[in-house]
Amino acid sequence: MREKDMKKRSFLVVLLLVLVNVAFAGDVSRKGTNGAEQLLVPVGAKSIATGGAFIGDVKGVEAIYYNPAGLDLAGRSEAMFSYMDYLADIKVSYFALSANLGDYGTFGLSLKTFNLGDIPVTTFENPDGTGSTYSPSLMTAGLTYSKQITDRVTAGATLKVIYEAITNVSATGAAIDFGVQYKFPNNMRLGVAVTNIGTNMTYRGPDLQVKNTIPGNPPGAGFGVYEPSTEEFQIPSYFELSTSYKYDFNQQNYVMFAGKFTNNNFFEDILSFGLEYSFLNTFFLRGGYNYLLGSKPEDNIYGLTLGAGVSYNFEGTVYFDFDYAYRAVRDFPTGAQHVFTVKLGL
Repeated sequence: MREKDMKKRSFLVVLLLVLVNVAFAGDVSRKGTNGAEQLLVPVGAKSIATGGAFIGDVKGVEAIYYNPAGLDLAGRSEAMFSYMDYLADIKVSYFALSANLGDYGTFGLSLKTFNLGDIPVTTFENPDGTGSTYSPSLMTAGLTYSKQITDRVTAGATLKVIYEAITNVSATGAAIDFGVQYKFPNNMRLGVAVTNIGTNMTYRGPDLQVKNTIPGNPPGAGFGVYEPSTEEFQIPSYFELSTSYKYDFNQQNYVMFAGKFTNNNFFEDILSFGLEYSFLNTFFLRGGYNYLLGSKPEDNIYGLTLGAGVSYNFEGTVYFDFDYAYRAVRDFPTGAQHVFTVKLGL
């Protein structure tokens, strides 16, 4: 009886996620009107190599970004660091930690930061530069909780703080991600996730302030300091639904396939496909592709994703993973993104 109740609750959770998807349906006419684009930059070489398609199967700390439900499925505590050469010399670093509490689920902490380098300061008086530089700050920090509810259903959520700053002007927001993973008895998995449901953001700070005369005051009364109101912007939320299938050649070798649909609220929807082959449960080859629905081929600057990885288990107590991903990019001099990830499980 209790198991039936849990299944009903799990179904209601999935139904709720689908309803949220309807509420935040895509709207291409709003393309380019959102902010906080840092939220859309993926992390983790394993998932990037497979096009991010495996949100029904992703587990451990890498699941925090893609589907927080998968965090508890690692069954142990983990630590992860990922580094990516993004676009135009931008570097992206991602740190994540998890603490597995057994029957009480798993908690996780994550931090994504961007290094945009030093940018010359220019002014009206010095359009060629003042000799000074500045570096914008982009950061997302998250707290995640995940728990396996039944032998087939896992759920999780992440509360995030988003921060962006350019010298003395900054914006702060908050968002939540939540997701569910369902395991079918025939090696199939289903993943559902709703990401970046949160507050609007707006930039404020001393660098927006201007000095001017106060209207209505007599001449010579001095200047007043004003900070103009800036327009609020929404963050890019989206809904994802994924299915995956695992075919076992034997106990040590398998191949997995996945397909994912992403419904964006600020631009085109996306179909993603991913593949992973495992040899001896130690060596891995991966591939993936993302297709923008209803768009022209030149609208998608990203192409094929490829990757490889190795996982080593130290006498069954500690394991170490190293993964690499290659992501083809058009219209940029580098022509590709390179992602490196190391993960330690305890």
